[in-house]
Amino acid sequence: MIRAVVFDVGECLVDETREYGTWADWLGVPRHTFHAMFGAVIAQGRDYRETFQEFRPGFDLYAEREKRAAAGQPESFGEDDLYNDVRPALRQLRAAGLWLGIAGNQTVRAGGILRELFSDDVDLIGTSDDWGASKPDPEFFERLAAAVPFEAGEILYVGDRCDNDIAPARQAGMRTALVHRGPWAGIQWNSIEAKLPTFRIETLTELASRVDEFNASTR
Repeated sequence: MIRAVVFDVGECLVDETREYGTWADWLGVPRHTFHAMFGAVIAQGRDYRETFQEFRPGFDLYAEREKRAAAGQPESFGEDDLYNDVRPALRQLRAAGLWLGIAGNQTVRAGGILRELFSDDVDLIGTSDDWGASKPDPEFFERLAAAVPFEAGEILYVGDRCDNDIAPARQAGMRTALVHRGPWAGIQWNSIEAKLPTFRIETLTELASRVDEFNASTR
């Protein structure tokens, strides 16, 4: 049975459109151009961070984050950046008695924002900076499994990427759900890898009923 549901952050809970737009502004690049390059990099199977290198070779993302913060323009997101199905889905899953978590590749600063937004709604908030391991490294999912009070096979990991979310979570023995939104899911949706998750969903509000059906089939 699925007893715990854990969510990725970017393009799963948080719509990153505004944030990537601010990076385009920081680079002095038209937003349309930045987004086009971003999509091209992903479609080529490259790390999204290479997008910055295309515009500024030698770009150091961590150093630039610090520069942005010092300039009063830190990376940020808030309630208005959450997808509109996030709050209803969390309420539905909690009402169904499921243990809930959030775990993704996020900075310490982002982890603080997540705690402000979700501490009353979930049982766990973990980030790559907290754990010293980033997806798709198996260690990230080992840390996640250790933090959840159930067996790996009882955990459903929800994400928008086959490469960073679905494949490594499956390798860790977890159930998985691929949500169809954001640039990665848009590009990967019809791939062989995208057919492998336990669930393929269009909205997070599908999860409660899908989990209930799955659990009923295992009884």
